[in-house]
Amino acid sequence: MECKKIKAKKLDYNASYIMPILFIIVDYLAILLAERTAICLRQNIAVLSTYNFMPNIPNLYFYILVPAIFLIFLYNSQIYVTRLPFWEVIQRIFYAVIYSVMVSIVLMYFGHIAGGISRIYVCLLAIWAFGFLCSFRYFLKKILIKCNMFLEPVIIIGAGKTAELIINEFKNDIGLGVNILGFIDDDPISKVLPQEYPILGTFDETEEVIKKTKVKTVLIAAPGLKKNELLKLVNLIQPLVKNLAFIPDLIGAPVGNMQIERLYDSQLILLKIKNNLSRRYNRILKKIFDTIVGVIIFIPIAPILILIAIAIKIDSEGSIFFNAKRIGKNNVEFTCYKFRTMYNDSDKILENYLANNKKAADEWRIFRKIKGYDPRVTKVGIWLRRYSLDELPQILNVLTGNMSLVGPRPYLPKEKNEMGTYLNIITNTLPGITGLWQIRGRNEITFSDRLKMDAWYIQNWSVWIDVVLLYKTIFIVLNKNGAY
Repeated sequence: MECKKIKAKKLDYNASYIMPILFIIVDYLAILLAERTAICLRQNIAVLSTYNFMPNIPNLYFYILVPAIFLIFLYNSQIYVTRLPFWEVIQRIFYAVIYSVMVSIVLMYFGHIAGGISRIYVCLLAIWAFGFLCSFRYFLKKILIKCNMFLEPVIIIGAGKTAELIINEFKNDIGLGVNILGFIDDDPISKVLPQEYPILGTFDETEEVIKKTKVKTVLIAAPGLKKNELLKLVNLIQPLVKNLAFIPDLIGAPVGNMQIERLYDSQLILLKIKNNLSRRYNRILKKIFDTIVGVIIFIPIAPILILIAIAIKIDSEGSIFFNAKRIGKNNVEFTCYKFRTMYNDSDKILENYLANNKKAADEWRIFRKIKGYDPRVTKVGIWLRRYSLDELPQILNVLTGNMSLVGPRPYLPKEKNEMGTYLNIITNTLPGITGLWQIRGRNEITFSDRLKMDAWYIQNWSVWIDVVLLYKTIFIVLNKNGAY
């Protein structure tokens, strides 16, 4: 048994050499499959159309040159040599595919075979290459993690709340592939971590623990450490390991667009933060994204909107829509469209209910919502809220320019005073149908936490974040996580 354990550990430490080769092989197969799928689909389109055009790609390009271009850009994106969150891996694959297709077209042009390649084939190749590269990598990662193979052994210094956040990230993201050996801490604050992982030693025993375990990656998750204590740990650990990371005391700061500059003479580090949404071209890009995707969404859901409107009218008296005032961009109020899910005298019903139900009153004070049974909600309203269908008319707000698909929560005018300094940050952009608050718990999070999440989204905005949040919202809604 001891021999097997040593071999398994040795295999984990050699993962940095074996895994890149394994993923290169899998990516090569994914690219070949994408090429073959694109050719087959293009041939089917040619058969169905009067334009009889068949892709003609020599074997040299099909099996060697085109895959080589893809693999070069993928390697250059660092996804073979760096463990990254899976959504960041997908982003890098996306850009690598775009660049690879462009270079492949140029190569085929100079190779005098571009005349045998159609634009439809190029589009199909890009789509399928992106899809297969992402899915192949995802399932391979799943298999490796399930088989406990090629995981990077890591020791975490600090067993507090920050370490708990890090562990949750490691558990929820297959892109990282980490094997936590244990923690080093004098007095663990966390009550959960010591139950799941061993405490390997104290701060004074750090060097001994690292040498004994032969770990090559250490993460310092103790942002509360004083500067001298942190520097002492870094100087002690760095000669013993290959990779050393530490979490600075900047939790909640905008990090999505952060750049590091090194001032070597003065031994200083500059952290530059960009406000993407303050740039005109980014605001235009977000507007174009909202308009295109909004129209794509509106066309298929239009019949659903009509059916829901009929159901609401049959179920209870009152209007179909609940057109409430919300705080918009630049602190300008606008009408937010929602399907009515409550009875007409909902305010009076709520007042009586909170007066006779202390638990519900406390819940309302903290969350500004009632979780579970809500006497104000109609029968159809319960069903609409469960699947967030009451918010579907907000697509009209997106098309008219009052809202965005993704953004901060649309707040009530009466909540301005409670928003404090977050008001100016949040009203810097359009409110969204969905956002970070939607995928992190919806009505399970407190009002103050919602404000922090909305501010973080604005400070870290990118088109890619919008794409990720839209994708995750679909599964959150279908699973009814945090639904009323």
